[in-house]
Amino acid sequence: MTNKYMYFIANWKMFGGLNSLNSLHKIVKFFKTFKKNKSIKIIYCPPNILIRPMSKKLKNSKIEVGAQNCHENDTYGAFTGSVNSMMLKNVGAKYVIIGHSENRQSGENDRLINLKIKSALNSGLKVIFCIGETLKEKRKKITKKVLNLQLRKGLNKIKNNRNIIIAYEPVWSIGTGLIPKSTDLSDTIDFIKSKKKKNKVLYGGSVNPKNIIQLRSIDNIDGFLVGGASQDAKKFIDIIKKSFN
Repeated sequence: MTNKYMYFIANWKMFGGLNSLNSLHKIVKFFKTFKKNKSIKIIYCPPNILIRPMSKKLKNSKIEVGAQNCHENDTYGAFTGSVNSMMLKNVGAKYVIIGHSENRQSGENDRLINLKIKSALNSGLKVIFCIGETLKEKRKKITKKVLNLQLRKGLNKIKNNRNIIIAYEPVWSIGTGLIPKSTDLSDTIDFIKSKKKKNKVLYGGSVNPKNIIQLRSIDNIDGFLVGGASQDAKKFIDIIKKSFN
């Protein structure tokens, strides 16, 4: 993906109800008045039940909506409780997160992730493809080996990567408050970009208003996938503003 945008993606995880959408007016107002708004792309990924109402709330705001996962089948089928990419697009999603470590830990492997990416692309969704190493793998100093394998298997036989954004999320960082050292993170982002030269590469993992200035100082990062902090409009706005200070 080759474009000028800095991405800020809000992964709400299992959070929110219809009342939670009332806070969106703050981000819409901010985005309209922010001087750098032509340089950024904001994407909200709420639970599936909120995709349609959120899309309506954000209509005409240029803020887009995505999903947090999808089934690998891009046709209807007997998969109780599942939602596929075609259904997500139909209710307003333009993006989908695939390969998040929380789903990998629940049993998703690289082959399944590859099928989901193919399905999402076939349905016309853009993919936010998550990769990352565990603390054990980091301590063994095999981070690059792990990432390379995830990239190779996850994107196997996918020739058109134009609609894929890669999000590097070290598993040991998610929800812990810990982030990689700046030199390590810069080196890792460079490594990913050496493998996937045409893709935007974001960072995710305990991103918050306190550490965003340190993270933003790493100039090869193309944006951020924000978890818990994105559930609070004030914190999410603060992250975006501080990224341009």
